[in-house]
Amino acid sequence: MVTATTVMQDEVKALARERDAVILAHNYQVPEVQDVADYVGDSLGLSREAAATDAEAIVFCGVHFMAETAAILSPDKTVLIPDLDAGCSLAASITADQLREWKADNPEAVVVSYVNTTAEVKAETDYCCTSGNARAVIEAISTDKEILFLPDMYLGIWLERVTGRKLNIWMGECHVHAGIRPADIERWQADAPDAELLVHPECGCASQCMAFGNGRTHILSTEGMINFAKESPKNRFLVATETGIIHRLNKEAPGKRFEAVSERAICKYMKMITLEKLRDSLRDWKHVVTVEPEIADRARGAIERMVAIS
Repeated sequence: MVTATTVMQDEVKALARERDAVILAHNYQVPEVQDVADYVGDSLGLSREAAATDAEAIVFCGVHFMAETAAILSPDKTVLIPDLDAGCSLAASITADQLREWKADNPEAVVVSYVNTTAEVKAETDYCCTSGNARAVIEAISTDKEILFLPDMYLGIWLERVTGRKLNIWMGECHVHAGIRPADIERWQADAPDAELLVHPECGCASQCMAFGNGRTHILSTEGMINFAKESPKNRFLVATETGIIHRLNKEAPGKRFEAVSERAICKYMKMITLEKLRDSLRDWKHVVTVEPEIADRARGAIERMVAIS
């Protein structure tokens, strides 16, 4: 059936071919944008795709720090974001000046920054990480080194537990994941005892979930959730992360039942990019994301270490 949405999706695909552009979309994007993307994934997967693409341009359907990361990894390519206002509450929780002050107080420490940070913060960082490889990054650092971990406190607390390392953790949070509360998990325990629970480590309830020890609770990155659901023999899953992931789960694990632990877990920034804005971005070649060369050069090493560590 031909609809206005499918017509615009065809227009977007044609423009991307004409402009030699690859469309990258995060798992939290709206369904119609996910469906037109060349690659849909988490921050780590998107960074790898940005680094590896042969396309002349990258259109990043995500939030601003993701487009910045692509620009740093592919300085010879044009990087576009369909909406410049697509920010991130977690990335905004620490500035480069604050990190420099923290480093000055801990001069021997290794700095590990979650990818949800600005380019300026990455430039002050030794290692970047995503939720998909944060554990591997921490475990790659010598045990005699102090680690400053930023900016997500819940991911930091989870990392302390799974690695056994004591981290110096910045007290930042994602407003969406922090809003998934213990009461939401209690509903799962009462109403869906047969379901597998998939929890993002940024969630405010992650520590409580780790204590269950019931074999049905799994702390996973968004890409980890996709892979787990596809491989699991189970048929019902409750998902504790931004609700945009449900669309991809339904597509890649058809016939299984996926429910959001909290219907309130919606990131307004991720939802700013619409199919129309994506079309306009390709048609009008906007908005170009650039990073100052000096900042990009300093940030690139930390990002490349993240991409290299699985």
